[in-house]
Amino acid sequence: MTIQSIDLLTLSPTLVVAVGALLALVAELVTGRGQVALGVGLTALVVATPLAVLASGEQTLCNGADAACAYVVSPLAVALQLIVLVSTAVVLLMASGDVSDGTIPGGEFVFLILCSASGAVLVPATTDLVTLIVALEVVSLPTFALVALRRGEPRAAEAALKAFIFSIVSVAVSLYGISLLYGTTGVVSFEQLAAAATLTDPTPLGTAGLVMVLAVIGFKIAAVPFHAWAPDTYQGATAPVAAYLSVVSKTAGFAALLLVTWTFAGWSEVWAPVVGVLAGLTMLIGNAVALKQRHAVRLLAWSSIAQAGYILVPLGAVTSSVVWGPEVTDAVIGYLVAYAAMNLGAFAVVSVVARRDGAESLADYRGLAWRSPWLAVSLAFFLASLAGLPPGLIGLLVKVRVLVVPVDAGLWWLAVVMAVATVIGLAYYLVWAALLFARSETADDEGLTHRLAVRSWTSTVAVAVCVALTVAFSLAPSLALGLVDRL
Repeated sequence: MTIQSIDLLTLSPTLVVAVGALLALVAELVTGRGQVALGVGLTALVVATPLAVLASGEQTLCNGADAACAYVVSPLAVALQLIVLVSTAVVLLMASGDVSDGTIPGGEFVFLILCSASGAVLVPATTDLVTLIVALEVVSLPTFALVALRRGEPRAAEAALKAFIFSIVSVAVSLYGISLLYGTTGVVSFEQLAAAATLTDPTPLGTAGLVMVLAVIGFKIAAVPFHAWAPDTYQGATAPVAAYLSVVSKTAGFAALLLVTWTFAGWSEVWAPVVGVLAGLTMLIGNAVALKQRHAVRLLAWSSIAQAGYILVPLGAVTSSVVWGPEVTDAVIGYLVAYAAMNLGAFAVVSVVARRDGAESLADYRGLAWRSPWLAVSLAFFLASLAGLPPGLIGLLVKVRVLVVPVDAGLWWLAVVMAVATVIGLAYYLVWAALLFARSETADDEGLTHRLAVRSWTSTVAVAVCVALTVAFSLAPSLALGLVDRL
């Protein structure tokens, strides 16, 4: 097939991020300064963000005026791209301190993270299964190196290897699943697959192929039982890389899940119960295991697993009474937007405290409010938001919005499981928040205050950005819950 229509403006968000990755690597080689590479990377992301909005509604890589296009920028795709671009920019701000003190090499870090982000920008605009899987692997492959990039940390190589092995298996399963779907329908484009799913009933081979593809996406979003790689990988990586995996990589996974479930909406009786069970297991196990965690990053890893379960709930509630449509997508996108701000904020604070204070366990956070009130209040605010408690109202509102979908569908079991999981989650969020304001009996407050005072100003900016976004979403929830309608 010959591509007759190529619109570079429509492709510009992905192209700018990819070119920025190369320029960042060259910039460090020329200047010898990792901070310059960070600046180049941030510039690329800032430029790509408005371009993504301008490209809304456009399409390119078309074989003629009336043929299907390989790249289509729907409002839903733009919303997901914005989450990716803004979140990646915050991660780069978080990583400035680690680059300055030599924990990670700046040029390689920015190159790898922007290469991965370019794939995450591409995912929601893809229009066929093959391109989707390729884009997902573009997201995943650089992350293994990002995890292992941490200097002087033996756990980093082990964590990267574990994620790599799981990913290799998932790729094999995905390709086999796609081959079964292609063998059943004879097509791979989403539009043609959607037509086939509407006109024909699920076949055993087609059902097996679809379940395999869903399993691979479950790995990408760290849904139970495909989550085993996540806690060790997050703990072995630096906090900024863990934040990237928990938000940007997960957003790409949910973008893929939205595309696949929309495509096979006609087979919802096959995939909706599977997604519903995954949602229930992910919420319950994620929150229950998080109760036992005493390592800050590992707790946030299990928290992110549980949060993925909440985002799965609307898709698991698709039935004859609640079809795949705006009610589902608004709930999923709204939760993803709020989750990105809340979770990145928590990781940003952990990144600062870990680098300057050496804190890893929750006990190390005891009395943080007396050493750094700004960080303690910010972390408490993010934890309250993740738990769905005031003053983090957006956390409560998106949970309610998600809960409405299974209630409308009459899936009371899923609504009850979500309510129980949310109550379980309150415990570890509140315990950590309470430690922040408890008096420390052994810590050297003066020494810790000094080390915290010299933290990188860009890390402070990252925390401030996340606080501002979470507050804005709490005051005007339509910014998150109505994002797709605004694009």
